[in-house]
Amino acid sequence: MAFYFNAPQIDLHGMDRDTARILVHEFLVDNYKMQKEYVIIIHGIGTGILKKEIHQLLAKEKIVEQYKLDHFNSGCTIVKLKTKV
Repeated sequence: MAFYFNAPQIDLHGMDRDTARILVHEFLVDNYKMQKEYVIIIHGIGTGILKKEIHQLLAKEKIVEQYKLDHFNSGCTIVKLKTKV
């Protein structure tokens, strides 16, 4: 678990789906360029709308190797980015 303890984070609380999607894409690209291995997306629990939207985005992103909900906080998604070749 310590491997993503200091990972960059983005907090989407209070954002609508379109804004969140744009900001998460930019966040992923920026961290990929900086060669970060893991990032954390805080989408909250709520009704699950943001989580669903973000997971759909992550499934399509070519720079995302894998993603999963944090086992201890279902309001966060941990993302592993691909390494640059």
